[in-house]
Amino acid sequence: MNKTSPPATSPSGASPLTRLVHAGKQPAFDGGRPVNPPVVRASTVLFDNTAQQREMRMRRGDERLFTYGARGNPTNFALEDVVSELEGAYRTRLFPTGLAAIAMTLLSYLKPGDHLLMSDSVYEPARKLVGSFLTPYNIRCTFFAADGSDVEEKIEAGTCMIYAECPGSLVYEMCDLPRLAEIARVRGLLLVADNTWGSGCQYRPLALGADVSIMAATKYLSGHSDVMMGTVATTKDTWQALAERSDAFGMTVSPDDAYLVLRGTRSLAARLALHESHGLQVAYWLQSRSEVATVFCPALPDHPGHALWQRDCKGSNGLVSFELQPGFDQRAAERLIDSLQLFGIGASWGGYESLVTLADMRRARSVTDWSDRGQVIRLHIGLEDPADLLRDLLQGFAALTA
Repeated sequence: MNKTSPPATSPSGASPLTRLVHAGKQPAFDGGRPVNPPVVRASTVLFDNTAQQREMRMRRGDERLFTYGARGNPTNFALEDVVSELEGAYRTRLFPTGLAAIAMTLLSYLKPGDHLLMSDSVYEPARKLVGSFLTPYNIRCTFFAADGSDVEEKIEAGTCMIYAECPGSLVYEMCDLPRLAEIARVRGLLLVADNTWGSGCQYRPLALGADVSIMAATKYLSGHSDVMMGTVATTKDTWQALAERSDAFGMTVSPDDAYLVLRGTRSLAARLALHESHGLQVAYWLQSRSEVATVFCPALPDHPGHALWQRDCKGSNGLVSFELQPGFDQRAAERLIDSLQLFGIGASWGGYESLVTLADMRRARSVTDWSDRGQVIRLHIGLEDPADLLRDLLQGFAALTA
């Protein structure tokens, strides 16, 4: 007999042990539906009959179906839909971390003998992947300037992918992504963009011509510093390679984590507006300080990429970095950081709280020379009252010169 759904109660006449296993699988209730999609925890998925199981397995290579926990579940699917909507994508895949999303993207589209062009401004762990993963597998990588000015001259016969991060990590360099997209299109190259800074609200690489957009949902999408996740959104033409390789490696995320990120996305736009407002107040204040040589924020009119930011972005966020005058050494920068009371010392960002960390630009860049530049401190401006944050920074600068 075909079953359209599991029984709401255990089989009649069954023993207590059997009832314990089979009861309560599908509670029956009358009423409406929840605002948020429920958390569906599942490894095994049951089918009505063998024909349905066979059919679902035949179709799942091309369709998103609930067939096994490693291939996703309804909670994950709901988050994928939200990210696809944000990014303007055909489909989205979820990964355990942002770095896992980057690694699986490289693994899906590159093979031994290929050549990769990677921006000098990428997330530093992505740079480390070159040495730990790409080089041993005979995938060559050349770094290009963060603004993309030297991309064309570095393209080789074996180049397959241009990988950009815009705005760049730590000091937020802007590149002309539509120009990179045109270069890639003419030469048949894949254009991949790390969009963690833009979060789908402030920047949309796929709309600007990229084929693949990566985000660390750990940051603003989650918004609460309590979950790790990465997302990869693609166009229709580039989806299949990512889907097949991700399935082959069993890449998925916990439905509980998916639920937390899904919940965080509901307030994303409102949170970003506050992060932007507070961040700009701090950025302009930093520009007034004599101890500061440069403030890095693409929303500032004197930022080198400001015109591109105005053209391509819908806003800014809470990330602000600043360079101390060359006379201040690392010990002085650390005194400033250690004296802060409202800024947690942490490497991530995107949560509701303010954070600070020292950025080693000499290690984070190889094309641009930072050897004669001052110490760089990165701030993430949270949702605290900006007046309190400025008072905290004021006493931090007092410690700088103590």
